[in-house]
Amino acid sequence: MAAHPPRRHRRRRRHAVGCLRAARAGRPHRGRRRTRRFVQTGRGAALQRTRRRDRARAARRRARGPRIGDAVDGELSQRDHRQVRARRDGAPRVRSAACRRHHRRHARRVRGVILLNRRGFATAVFCRQCAGTLDCPNCSVSLVIHGEGHARRARCHYCNYSARVPAACPLCAGPYLEQTGFGTERVEAEVKKASPGARVGRLDRDAIRRKGALATLLAKFRDGDIDVLVGTQMIAKGHDFPRVTLVGVVSADVGLGLADFRASERTFQLLTQVAGRAGRGEQKGEAIVQTLYPDHYSIRLACRQDHPAFYERELQFRRAMRYPPLVSLVNTIVRGRTFSAAIDDAADIVQKLRDAARGGDLRVLGPAPPPIARLRGEYRAQLLIKGVNRKRIREALQTALKTRPDLQKRVIVDVDPISVL
Repeated sequence: MAAHPPRRHRRRRRHAVGCLRAARAGRPHRGRRRTRRFVQTGRGAALQRTRRRDRARAARRRARGPRIGDAVDGELSQRDHRQVRARRDGAPRVRSAACRRHHRRHARRVRGVILLNRRGFATAVFCRQCAGTLDCPNCSVSLVIHGEGHARRARCHYCNYSARVPAACPLCAGPYLEQTGFGTERVEAEVKKASPGARVGRLDRDAIRRKGALATLLAKFRDGDIDVLVGTQMIAKGHDFPRVTLVGVVSADVGLGLADFRASERTFQLLTQVAGRAGRGEQKGEAIVQTLYPDHYSIRLACRQDHPAFYERELQFRRAMRYPPLVSLVNTIVRGRTFSAAIDDAADIVQKLRDAARGGDLRVLGPAPPPIARLRGEYRAQLLIKGVNRKRIREALQTALKTRPDLQKRVIVDVDPISVL
């Protein structure tokens, strides 16, 4: 077999700079319009162009009318969960507006979707005698209750630790254990109680562990074998469910309490995406959002489907707190066998970073314990590095780590992190 001749690399054309110079001099050039799209004159100018482009897209979206496939735009409303009386057993109040509407639509054989971005049956086990909780021995998180009846177990969603739910408190031996919070399994059970004749399915990571379970469940829902589908964020993205006219979101603000600067952005994305599952046919859809914070801008603007307003509001927060996209961010995690050892090593790195970046525009936050201070048996310390010049951040971090070769395997560096948890 004959070998292929070596590929000749084309030299990059450099007419873009010439076009820019010609435009500045007032001379016409055939590539001038093309140059405007590829030449970036700074971070502020790029944000201005992004803002104008988003406004133009919003104007075209408002003037476009119906969605793709002649789908009808639906209504998205919110319900203040603070005005709902709590139940004694701690179960979620999903029998309000969403369930009443489902009862009326069940006779017409239409389907509904209920979203709760939290797995399990109960999120914590609380002792009413000593105020203790059932925590994971390897991670600094509470164990989540899965299953019902005698098959109920307490699991950790990070290290996969599993144990039987005790009958008494392991700290004080008191019998007053209470399962608080709720997940998709509990919402599924409540929907079955509220609508005995409805066929309810659940779509989360625990329900589709077996091979082919996801395709089977989605096929049943599309064919009409399932009336109500309860699930996590997996049901909000990339699905085209026919005859779904009602979408309910339970505890829409579950992600707003996370110590992450992208919490509002993720909440807004999730609500706008799940609202698009309703009314994808000729029938008008409706989405009901249950929240404890109805005045939060991410929930309020998501109910209005106002993307440009959310962009402006979120950009104000990012600019005031110096977060991406206005600056570059590097999340650094230092692991250790003890918490004091992790904090001391992280403090040493922070001091070397500040010495290397003296006189520059770098800002180092920390060291501090992250939201999950212990993970899989290891203690962690966190430090955040902010700066406009990413190259300068990399050079300062490399200089700081060269002096501590013993930390090479115990330091995690995440450039432009998706999450800082």
